[in-house]
Amino acid sequence: MSKKCELTGKIPLKGHNVSHANNKTKRRFLPNLKKVKFKSELLKRSLRLTVSNAGVRSVDKKGSFDQFLISAKFRDLSLRLKKLKKSLVSKSA
Repeated sequence: MSKKCELTGKIPLKGHNVSHANNKTKRRFLPNLKKVKFKSELLKRSLRLTVSNAGVRSVDKKGSFDQFLISAKFRDLSLRLKKLKKSLVSKSA
């Protein structure tokens, strides 16, 4: 399983654990990923996606999964969602 959000494109970041003595060891900051089921009213189907908590909140803010997908930037979406966005835009137009 890839540790990448399918909606927002968030990926793990690199950094250091810093001790009191200022020793630095490498670590990774992982995104808060969850498996979430979204329903598309326009396409009449549901999808199970690996999404960060910030991605879920973004969908809630837009109102629906379809509205989020139409307004989302193409470069942030996963390959699966890019195909879905193309069909969604052609269907809504």
